[in-house]
Amino acid sequence: MGIVPRLGTGVPFIARGDEIGRLRAALARARTGGGGAVLVSGDAGVGKSRLLTEFLAEAGSGGAHVLLGRCLSVGEAGLPYLPFKEVVEQLRALRPGLVEARPALSGLIGRTASTAAPSREENDLGQLQLFDAMFTALAELGDDAPVLLAVEDLHWSDASSRDLLSFLVSRLAGQRLLLVGTYRSDDLHRQHPLRPLLAELVRLPVVERLDLTPFGPADTLAFVETLADGSIDAELMADVAARSEGNAFFAEELVAASATGPVGGIPTALADVLLSRVETLSPAAQRVVGAISVTGRRHVRHAAVRSVVDLPDGELDAALREALQHHILVTDDQDGYTFRHALLREAVYADLLPGERVRLHAAYARRIVDLQQDELAGALAYHSLRSNDLPTALAASVKAADDAMRVGALAAELRHVEQALELWSAVQNPAEHAGVDELTLTRKAAYVASAAGHPERALAYAQAAVVVADRDSDSVTRADVRRQLTEAFLANGRWAEAQKTIADAWELVESQPPSRTRAWVLALRARTLWATDDDVSRSYAEQAIEDARAAGSVSAESDALISLAFNDLRAGAVEDACTLFEQARQNAVRVGSANVELRASFNLVTTRYEQGLLDAAVALADAAVQRANALGVTWSMYGLELRWLRAMVHYGHGSWDEALAAASPPGEQVSDTITALLAASAAIIKVSRGHFDDAQRELVRVRPEWHRDGQIALLAGVAGVEMAGWQGRHSDATALADEAIAAMRKGDADRWPLGGIRLAVLAIGALADAARVARLEHDTHAETAAVAEGRRFAEHARLTAQHGIPRADRLGPEGVAWLARLAAEESRLTGSTDPAPWRATVEAFGYGDVFHAALAQWRLGEVLVTAGDRDAAAVELAAAHETAGRLGAQPLADAVRDLARRAHLALPGTVLPATGLLTPRELSVLELVARGYTNRKVGEELFISEKTVSVHLSRVMTKLGAASRTEAVSVAHQRGLLADG
Repeated sequence: MGIVPRLGTGVPFIARGDEIGRLRAALARARTGGGGAVLVSGDAGVGKSRLLTEFLAEAGSGGAHVLLGRCLSVGEAGLPYLPFKEVVEQLRALRPGLVEARPALSGLIGRTASTAAPSREENDLGQLQLFDAMFTALAELGDDAPVLLAVEDLHWSDASSRDLLSFLVSRLAGQRLLLVGTYRSDDLHRQHPLRPLLAELVRLPVVERLDLTPFGPADTLAFVETLADGSIDAELMADVAARSEGNAFFAEELVAASATGPVGGIPTALADVLLSRVETLSPAAQRVVGAISVTGRRHVRHAAVRSVVDLPDGELDAALREALQHHILVTDDQDGYTFRHALLREAVYADLLPGERVRLHAAYARRIVDLQQDELAGALAYHSLRSNDLPTALAASVKAADDAMRVGALAAELRHVEQALELWSAVQNPAEHAGVDELTLTRKAAYVASAAGHPERALAYAQAAVVVADRDSDSVTRADVRRQLTEAFLANGRWAEAQKTIADAWELVESQPPSRTRAWVLALRARTLWATDDDVSRSYAEQAIEDARAAGSVSAESDALISLAFNDLRAGAVEDACTLFEQARQNAVRVGSANVELRASFNLVTTRYEQGLLDAAVALADAAVQRANALGVTWSMYGLELRWLRAMVHYGHGSWDEALAAASPPGEQVSDTITALLAASAAIIKVSRGHFDDAQRELVRVRPEWHRDGQIALLAGVAGVEMAGWQGRHSDATALADEAIAAMRKGDADRWPLGGIRLAVLAIGALADAARVARLEHDTHAETAAVAEGRRFAEHARLTAQHGIPRADRLGPEGVAWLARLAAEESRLTGSTDPAPWRATVEAFGYGDVFHAALAQWRLGEVLVTAGDRDAAAVELAAAHETAGRLGAQPLADAVRDLARRAHLALPGTVLPATGLLTPRELSVLELVARGYTNRKVGEELFISEKTVSVHLSRVMTKLGAASRTEAVSVAHQRGLLADG
């Protein structure tokens, strides 16, 4: 087979399943005599070479003859037949006779004696002989194996190579030959010499076109994460992914430059590549392109270009046409011009002289002012700032923020508000220009940052607002600013600071008459004291309701109603609590208080989930998340809480596709806390489906964020411990469980987060597996250590159940189910075969958590087999197998099938293996003997006696004519009865 250098092997190969599938299909047709050609096109850097490299390597390892020729950029004339000279050299190394028997091929690579210069007729005849020699050599090479001939970078091909390629493709019929050519579509301007050939080839029935498009957003992010391999943080990875716009080469260069820290511009190597195409344009076209780069990423209309570029209309049109033909610019659906790629715009903009940039920005700003269009405030702020007109930039930024608020564009609103705050101290009399005071602007920044999914930035602005307010504001205003700061502390999980801040606010308004601010301060006092003093919390909530009704603040009243509902939960009056939650939600909807509405919805979903009413919880969660999206507050505090809660509710419900959709990446830049929560939620589902590589990438990325939120540590810990358990990494599972529990407790010995029960039980499950292996290997020391470690985790689980504070007066069905599994895993830890604990676990999870019920059925089937109750075991395993198949829970499905095979039980839809010579049971015995198991260990694994193992082994040796166990294994391998291990 041909040897092809692997290019770009350091670049990950992802998200090209459809494309490589089409290439495989074409090669499969060629194997059966269906010769064909595939023309692979795509922009520079999109991944054509990486796709081809992967395909060639795969084809070569699959038995095909692989030949590769490359075209080079060496001027318009090029080097005649350059790619085919490479191919002939490879042919000669592979089959010398094929080349030596054909002088035309030997002459191509200088292997024949030179003669006098040929005439025109001789030259034409020689070319025909060369073309025919190449075709027949390839066809003959395909007699024993299919031939894959690839020619890279056809956009640089010379005329002779194009003629030869046309000849080969036009004669494809029944040969075992596949031709693959790649070219850059963005290099093919109207006069490009390859265009006529392509037009000719695509009309042939044997030719298939494959256009390689950039990665989508999700695949781009996955590609960047794999490239980065932990060298850059999540926010920078998201920025790189966005800037690369799915182009693999651009992403690779940006990641390399970002590995040492944030990069504001473009790496030099990438800029050189991008600008090399611009430099081929005429001076006028370069001037126009530079002017358009100043507008930013948005499109620019022809009239705008005319207003800032001093060129006659005819020259301007010619320059624009030239830039379009060379694929520097493209037109959009709004009849405007924009750059083909944002990074190309960045490179052109960076190449402008400083003075040139300022003049162009000022020209655009003047045009916007002349147009007097309010919707252009954002553009005016952009150009004014870059032309050093700071007062105008400040005023326009505030105006642009207001415009963004009206259309619900939170990210844009935050960007404009932050820009206004940055300009504040650089402008004289800023309030006069901005039309708003500094406190109002700072508080607005805090609110918008929170709603846009940046709780840390919201906290910083809320703290800054307190400083501004304390300069000269009245006590009510200072209290209200502290109320906002309290909510920011709560959104960041900083409860102690929230309690202190709202207490300070209460001191400022305690002696004041009822007001909206006083009502809200009381409501937040009630919320922050709920976990420490029920009676005091209720008192503040009731007082908040009185103040709110006196002041006409429905939102503060609704928030206080939610806090009152928690007292009902504690008293066991769950339905009364849900009534209050729903009342608060409806009131908040009526007055448009989005945050209060979502808080009420979150607590409704959580309560129904904790009751085990998963159908109701799913319906409520779906509606609440949809509502958050409609309100434009998906990434606010409770918008986020509802997002990951929806993922977990669907996970328990068994609707895993919906769970994964809920836990999908944000698709925009938000807080690291939000990204980590969603990634950890998704990791649990991916582990349960056996997508361990994807889950591991998520968990590595999330690990530095555990300190941000105990929920991140819990979710990531659960996913990591479960994955380690499935993979048999028992010590990793216990270590990770300890780390997650410690992260959740945050160094507080009196803190008992209830999620610690689940983590402890999962750790005991891993230790029970380790103890079982130790018993099989008669390793008493290892078994004793595993049991002791398991008991330590069991003690932690029980103490957590005793000291943890549930939202209601007692643990709900989920908590009770995990305590049932605790008892079952403890029984497995000591080697007990009593089915009662596992029956109790199946029943406990029967409230609706289908996956964990199926896991318990698998374990119940295991102890039933050991106890000899095969019929009952078959029923449990069949049920577990059906659920695992429906959910796509591959690790569980594999475990159930493995147990059924070892126990010689048939599952519905499956049949026991038959080998002809050996019975299934004899084959099972021999497979374990091949692993080095003793007869006793084989018996324990297959649930039969040591004596029965000996009988089966004797029969096997007789059937195979073997004198020993070792010889029996060897003979079985030779006959193909055993897979290579």
